[in-house]
Amino acid sequence: MQAFSSADCLGLWERGLRLHPLDRGLLLLAAALPETPLESLAEWPLGRRNRSLTELQCVSFGRNLEGQVSCPQCAEKLEFQMDGRALLKDHAATSAESPEASGDGAPIVVNGQSFRLPSTRDLALAVLETDPRLAAIRLAESCRVGAAEVIEWSDRDLEEIGKRMAAADPTAEIRLGFDCAHCSHQWEDSLDIVAFLWLGIESRAKRLLMEVHTLAAAYGWSEKEILSLSEPRRRLYLDMVRA
Repeated sequence: MQAFSSADCLGLWERGLRLHPLDRGLLLLAAALPETPLESLAEWPLGRRNRSLTELQCVSFGRNLEGQVSCPQCAEKLEFQMDGRALLKDHAATSAESPEASGDGAPIVVNGQSFRLPSTRDLALAVLETDPRLAAIRLAESCRVGAAEVIEWSDRDLEEIGKRMAAADPTAEIRLGFDCAHCSHQWEDSLDIVAFLWLGIESRAKRLLMEVHTLAAAYGWSEKEILSLSEPRRRLYLDMVRA
């Protein structure tokens, strides 16, 4: 997987600025994997999407992921960091050990109904619902294979479908455990890998625009001329201006 350059980040930031996070994830994958059609990427199971985005984060911005969360009990701010590649290895091991993991694409069967793993396209349909139960129904119906008859979904069935999907695709939602040093509250939260990636892209894009501003003010060059410079040459010119 090819790392994003500063120029790549600038273009992606501009194109993805007003997109929904799900669409941003697809935008970034499509840029990193240009040989794969966007339609195919949208059909990838969420775990495959998340693993690829984590790999992209590691090659483009480094394997160290740093963030901040608030304790849901006392609102204390907690900083955390983790190794992205170690995270990938841990979840790969979990997938290998899980008896539910269906790497061969075998369907999930609940009460005689077959389901495939959810994709970005399926999740995009589910998030349109504001009610959690209706969102779960929308996801189940989107992933149901074969039968087209209308079903009255019970809470028990929806819960079982969710559990089986999570077991079959452990990286569809990466959960992290936290322990508040202030009040000792323990909880889990989801790792939003798209948000991590987007933060890196936005930061690098804004830094590049600041570099363009500095060099344009110093030398009178156009943005196109400055962006055509290689990164080492651009940094050297910046060092001379700042000296």
